[in-house]
Amino acid sequence: MLRNGETGDWIGTFEGHKGAVWSSCLDTNALRVASASADFSAKLWDALTGDELHSFEHKHIVRACAFSEDTHHLLTGGVEKILRIFDLNRLDAAPREVDNSPGSIRTVAWLHSDQTILSSCSDTSGVRFWDLRSGKIVQTLETKSPVTSAEVSQDGRYITTADGSTVKFWDSNHFELVKSYDMPCNVESASLEPKHGNKFIAGGEDMWVHVFDFHTGKELGCNKGHHGPIHCVRFAPGGESYASGSEDGTIRIWLTSPVSREESDAVRGNAPNPKVKAVVDEVTRKIKSSLHIGTA
Repeated sequence: MLRNGETGDWIGTFEGHKGAVWSSCLDTNALRVASASADFSAKLWDALTGDELHSFEHKHIVRACAFSEDTHHLLTGGVEKILRIFDLNRLDAAPREVDNSPGSIRTVAWLHSDQTILSSCSDTSGVRFWDLRSGKIVQTLETKSPVTSAEVSQDGRYITTADGSTVKFWDSNHFELVKSYDMPCNVESASLEPKHGNKFIAGGEDMWVHVFDFHTGKELGCNKGHHGPIHCVRFAPGGESYASGSEDGTIRIWLTSPVSREESDAVRGNAPNPKVKAVVDEVTRKIKSSLHIGTA
């Protein structure tokens, strides 16, 4: 489903998969959507009309997908233990395959201006990095448990990982551990606030969304409302809110806690410029005027 990030209002549904959808993402311009499914496929959709643009067939369950930063490629991974890179300018072309993954792939992401990809596995600890120029693993981040969530920060400086009951922050350029914090329970997902980088959120088995100080690890707040384990948490691009997805069948949107005067001034300084707002308004208008989305 596509929903309004501020209100949660339903916009449309992308219909076509015949199995559970494990992962979905929007490209940088919010014009296309990709989804990874248990029906052995990843699909590409038009985000404005809801039309299916292409279906990339796999030989087993696809667990993760991610658009490259330049939006020209789609990265997928799953139970086959193979990372595939599809050229979105040549939809019928065979994908580039990067194998040697030690286990079933759980998460994938791009970094270093699309020169590097990362992935973690469902049954093996650590995060591995492949240099796309050589196709070989160039670095492995060691963790005690399988990494269930890996997020590259908006500025590209940090990688946030969740494994077991630990949230870690890594320097994405030198692959060094920057911070490591023990959580009150096993966590499935964590996300770093994108604008100031001064707090992070985590969710997992205890059904609560915890907010922590990035620099000290002190818990700043706790949001209760879910009635099942939390599988995913993510900040909005502007950091003004964050979302949590739970096994209870709901997605909840939470407002970020009040900020200090200094942070508030910084937020105002980071407000979208009129040109960006005009583009957003135009995309919203096109979506609302579309007659195709959700009517398959």
